Amino acid sequence: MDNGDIESGGSEDEFHTKQSGRKYRPVVAHDPAVLEMSSVPPGSSSQEKTNTNSDRMNDNTNGSEKEHRLELFGFDSLVNILGLKSMTGEQVAAPSSPRGDGEDAPVNFDRDRPGHNDLKLGTMMGVFVPCLQNILGIIYYIRFSWIVGMAGIGESLVLVAFCGLCTFLTGISLSAIATNGAMKGGGPYYLIGRALGPEIGVSIGLCFFLGNAVAGALYVLGAVETFLNAVPAAGLFREAITTFNGTEVAHPIQSPSSHDLQIYGIVVTIVICFIVFGGVKMINRVAPAFLIPVLFSLFCIFIGIFLAKKDYPADGITGLSLESFKENWSSDYQFTNNAGIPDPEGKVYWNFNALVGLFFPAVTGIMAGSNRSASLKDTQRSIPIGTLAATLATTALYLVSVLFFGALASRDTLLTDRLLTATVAWPFPAIIYVGIILSTLGAALQSMTGAPRLLAAIANDEILPVLNYFKVADGHEPHIATLFTAFICVGCVVIGNLDLITPTVTMFYLLCYAGVNLSCFLLDLLDAPSWRPRWKIHHWSLSLLGASLCIVIMFLISWSFTVVSLALASLIYYYVSIKGKAGDWGDGFKSAYFQLALRSLRSLGANQVHPKNWYPIPLVFCRPWGKLPENVPCHPKLADFANCMKKKGRGMSIFVSILDGDYHEHAEDAKAACKQLSTYIDYKCCEGVAEIVVAPNMSEGFRGIVQTMGLGNLKPNIVVMRYPEIWRRENLKEIPATFVGIINDCIVANKAVVIVKGLDEWPNEYQMQYGTIDLYWIVRDGGLMLLLSQLLRTKKSFENCKIQVFCIAEEDSDAEELKADVKKFLYDLRMQAEVIVISMKSWDVQIEGGSQQDEWSESFTPAQQRIAGYLAEMKRSAQGDENKLIADGKPVVVNEQQVEKFLYTTLKLNSTILRYSRMAAVVLVSLPPPPVHHPAYFYMEYMDLLVENVPRLLIVRGYRRDVVTLFT
Repeated sequence: MDNGDIESGGSEDEFHTKQSGRKYRPVVAHDPAVLEMSSVPPGSSSQEKTNTNSDRMNDNTNGSEKEHRLELFGFDSLVNILGLKSMTGEQVAAPSSPRGDGEDAPVNFDRDRPGHNDLKLGTMMGVFVPCLQNILGIIYYIRFSWIVGMAGIGESLVLVAFCGLCTFLTGISLSAIATNGAMKGGGPYYLIGRALGPEIGVSIGLCFFLGNAVAGALYVLGAVETFLNAVPAAGLFREAITTFNGTEVAHPIQSPSSHDLQIYGIVVTIVICFIVFGGVKMINRVAPAFLIPVLFSLFCIFIGIFLAKKDYPADGITGLSLESFKENWSSDYQFTNNAGIPDPEGKVYWNFNALVGLFFPAVTGIMAGSNRSASLKDTQRSIPIGTLAATLATTALYLVSVLFFGALASRDTLLTDRLLTATVAWPFPAIIYVGIILSTLGAALQSMTGAPRLLAAIANDEILPVLNYFKVADGHEPHIATLFTAFICVGCVVIGNLDLITPTVTMFYLLCYAGVNLSCFLLDLLDAPSWRPRWKIHHWSLSLLGASLCIVIMFLISWSFTVVSLALASLIYYYVSIKGKAGDWGDGFKSAYFQLALRSLRSLGANQVHPKNWYPIPLVFCRPWGKLPENVPCHPKLADFANCMKKKGRGMSIFVSILDGDYHEHAEDAKAACKQLSTYIDYKCCEGVAEIVVAPNMSEGFRGIVQTMGLGNLKPNIVVMRYPEIWRRENLKEIPATFVGIINDCIVANKAVVIVKGLDEWPNEYQMQYGTIDLYWIVRDGGLMLLLSQLLRTKKSFENCKIQVFCIAEEDSDAEELKADVKKFLYDLRMQAEVIVISMKSWDVQIEGGSQQDEWSESFTPAQQRIAGYLAEMKRSAQGDENKLIADGKPVVVNEQQVEKFLYTTLKLNSTILRYSRMAAVVLVSLPPPPVHHPAYFYMEYMDLLVENVPRLLIVRGYRRDVVTLFT
């Protein structure tokens, strides 16, 4: 089908899209595709269904008719899914931010979109102008010429290029992330949090909030200092500073008193706070009034530079002179006082690193456009173009200004005239004073407007409960967050020193920029299918370079401030990881974990793992033999036992349960049960995953699980389940058949088996055990029983127990030689255990010696009688034909002498366990395989004799491979 118009069945069914002008024909009930795809109930015809749908559509309006027609496909209307109901004027409820509660919430792509009546901003007024207004500020007016005088023209160019490159690379990363999807409120916090996870997002977001709050104090102090320099009579205090500026006579230079800065700064902060309470609409209306003076003042400065002559308009001005350019090319770092005036006895020494910290706030502000994403017509076009254009424009302005200021005046004038821009401005300096004051007040107003909204956005995500006080409803002003921001701003104003505040602001901004670059680096490197930014000019190497520059600049400025800022972010991260609520935003780390898991899985391959690298991966069978308390999906002690099979908690457990029934009918029940089981596993602090399988019965379900569960070498290798102690009183046929079937399935699938008897008495990590861990080692199991005993001893509850290994030998075997061999074997395995060899008479010797001893008859005879009764019942069912005996749906062959042999062996072993291990903390014994062609009921009788009166027993069967090795 080409891109032309699609013909419609009728004009009333056509609608046109404004973007493409294409015509679409809605689906009608009698379409062949609909009739083929629709499910028709049995007994009804296609014609009946067509007539029913047609009658229903005739009773509705055109809009409803389209929805019902689309619903014939069995899905929601595309209008609902894509959030296009706004085209029809219908209101769609916007869901809250994504949470990690596991619930499947409907996705609405239309959330946070402004209504049609809201004012939309383009690239110029929405991004470029705010960025330009934030970047051009107090540093350029009252510090830039001083920086040129201190660093010289050459190093000043390097300084501007260095800082400009950092923000330009950050702008590229910001452009890539911002064009990868719709943005909500929160600016860089939203971008970083969705890319690196809520913990990192909140930690960097709070630091960025502090940076904005402190920057508000920076702008307030700059405005107040400019005002006091312009109107000295307004100062309440006086401070005369004397410096030697290259002449024989000391010239007194006046600078504002720190007390004046504090008093006026607090007053201005309070006034701005009241303006912010008035609402953001009023602030947006006066934004052009703050920009026009800035642009006009820049025009006046450059006109004044071209009109300047020697000693005009003030002493020390040379005009654009090549001699001044050569004189000011090199640096002249020296001591100054706290106000920045050169003083040989000053306490502050300036170098390139310190100037980076002083100048870098002059290139910040590139996030202003992203903070206004909700008010932009096209965020994915405006943010990249506007942000990068403002960055390049201001960097070019700074580079040109370095050349002009370096050629304009002598070095002494550059270092002592704090307002050289006002001195040279045409036609009079008052224009510069007004421009500086309005621009800095506007920047302070924007900082105190943006910072509370950033804090409110963090609080609204409900990650950190302590921030719930700052939550605000949609459309409301964050008044409490504004008061908190004003409090921080006033505290910084009280410090009163501009040069002490700027490094703090720089650190927080650099930390945020590093987070943006690392976010883009991670997303670019992983290159997930969802990573499709419209801004194509990006690469992971550029983002990595940008992040590296941010870290380097942080350490160049001050390693102490860097350590403090990183420690603050780390503390917030740690606090959020402990106290915060889990959230899943599809961050890049989750994608990294996924790809790392895939790569690790491929590197493991399908070959057998070497015994040195063998880890137990238990498949914990949660289906209880009996009833559990309400809302408890798994026996509480199974999770405790699964933890005992891991060394220092390393390893993974898979908890599985089976729901009987049809999958289509119980699919939702399985999801709910899986969520409940997963929550319970987390509650028990067990590292594992939950899986629920729906199957016709337990045997079929387990057979599917044991064949398919896991991937590659990460398949479970041990099946853990509870011994069915209640089988005799619950179900004499179903439980034995299922239990024996599970054991046989594990043997066929080459899975080890651990059956826990006495699970109710299994200790948790706080219940200390004393005594011994006794192993009755009968058959070769690859060392699994030995390894399990060592893993038990690594747990706090069993660390005081000693291991005893009981070797069961025939009566005529050499016990001493066997004991020596086992001791040597354990020594080579680096396992400490006491070895005890027990000789046991075989059944043949027992028959020759006479009947069973009286001490066994109490258990042996009843078991023999029950088996005889079960066998008689089978014979009656087979009408006396012993060749047609059926048990558990399978033909069986019964050898009564062999049955007695099994009964004797298990009973003899049980009596040995009770004799030597009655006080043991836990006993491990080899699991006998179910005899071939024996009924499952017989096997359960054998097992009952084996486990009788043993309070805590692990019945272990290994598989066809070694799990321990003698070699390094």
